[in-house]
Amino acid sequence: MLRMLFTVIYGIGYLIYSLPTLKKVKKIDPRLSVQKKDEAVHELPKNWARSLVRSSGATVSVKGEENMPAGPVLIVSNHQSNFDIPVLMSSLKKPAGFLSKVEVKKMPFLPQWMEVMNCVFVDRKNRRQAVLSLKDGAEKLKAGHSLIIFPEGTRSKGDDLAEFKTGALRMAAGAGVPIIPVAIDGTYDIMEKHGGWRFKSSNVKVTVCKPYLPEDYTGKDLKKTAEELRLTIAKTLRRQSL
Repeated sequence: MLRMLFTVIYGIGYLIYSLPTLKKVKKIDPRLSVQKKDEAVHELPKNWARSLVRSSGATVSVKGEENMPAGPVLIVSNHQSNFDIPVLMSSLKKPAGFLSKVEVKKMPFLPQWMEVMNCVFVDRKNRRQAVLSLKDGAEKLKAGHSLIIFPEGTRSKGDDLAEFKTGALRMAAGAGVPIIPVAIDGTYDIMEKHGGWRFKSSNVKVTVCKPYLPEDYTGKDLKKTAEELRLTIAKTLRRQSL
């Protein structure tokens, strides 16, 4: 309980402390390459995420970073816990925004950082707005930014993967970028497994799987691609548990 309170208070305090840096980030030289600009923008958020993971008592190991190609990608991950986002932000070398439910905009300080990180807010209750958000995501990918999505749509709270939805995958198809399956295991043990009111230390494993290049999925039924991605992650999770 005390560890959870410390992490929450520390996380909010860090965001308040970061506001002057946020102003500087918004004025980054527009002549910089997309890669250099994203690295500069994501430096503080990565440190923030890393500190949250560390304060929870979790340790994170990453395998398969060599599978991450240069340039913009759509990272597709399973979704065990609310801690998946800080774990992926802090452990993957490639800076990437992510798809988020629009309700997050009501939180203090965090949405301002998410906007400069090129995150995409989706209102799942408004189909027209959701479609426009996915088009915006495709444009960000075309512009050279990377994104993280959780195609299950909600937390699986363990190893059992729900069906992968195809909507967000259309962003990769529209932008013609590689899709990178990522398996994350152990985040459920940090918080949700214990009712969400206390943190427990956990060994989290993140595995970057081989990419699906545009030629691997272009012209294919997206439902089939979504199922292939789900099976790839499911098999990786099974190997991690051995």
